[in-house]
Amino acid sequence: MKIDFDGLRARLYTAVLSDTLDGLGRRRQAMRPFIRPLSEDDTLFGPVRTGLFMPRYEVAEGENPYEIEIELMDDLRPGDVPVFACDGPSETIAPWGELLTTAATARGATGFVTDGLVRDVRAIKAAGFPVFHGGIGPLDSAGRSKMMQRDVPISCAGVLIRPGDLVFGDVDGVVVIPGDLVEPTIAGALEKVEAENVTRDEIRAGDRMAVVYARHGVL
Repeated sequence: MKIDFDGLRARLYTAVLSDTLDGLGRRRQAMRPFIRPLSEDDTLFGPVRTGLFMPRYEVAEGENPYEIEIELMDDLRPGDVPVFACDGPSETIAPWGELLTTAATARGATGFVTDGLVRDVRAIKAAGFPVFHGGIGPLDSAGRSKMMQRDVPISCAGVLIRPGDLVFGDVDGVVVIPGDLVEPTIAGALEKVEAENVTRDEIRAGDRMAVVYARHGVL
């Protein structure tokens, strides 16, 4: 399925995607509500690139604490959305800042999601790069955590995420679309958007909600 990510990003939103996934039997696809965008206008939609972080308590002599993280960043493709699992909410793991934002932008990525912390917030906002985070803090990840694997299944903010999944984020939160449900989810969400538009117009025109709901079954 060829996906018009830019066009769909403008038409869809997390609430309608979550409702559609509920109807498809996937009721645990919305990340926990502590995940927030740095800017309320931020929206992202794209294929995930996963990174799994684990706690560390030192940097060994001669070790590159960012090795796998750098490999992932250099391997990003246009449209990708890196998603870093840090077992958050975390008070210490801040794997994302200005330089990774710069690298992701240069590679054509369209946003970032983590249940860990982010830093360099002013620079990220100035770059206009959509970032969804589990908190803000100044601590470097080196000696506190390390990406141990990339492009593997992860759990981020309560959602199991696999390579091949899509992620959508807006001011209401972040929803993960499983790779095996991309087509029915997008088709169902677009249908629901149109039904909600009709319902809204009829309520504005003065019809009672009970009548409109009986007519369209949308709320």
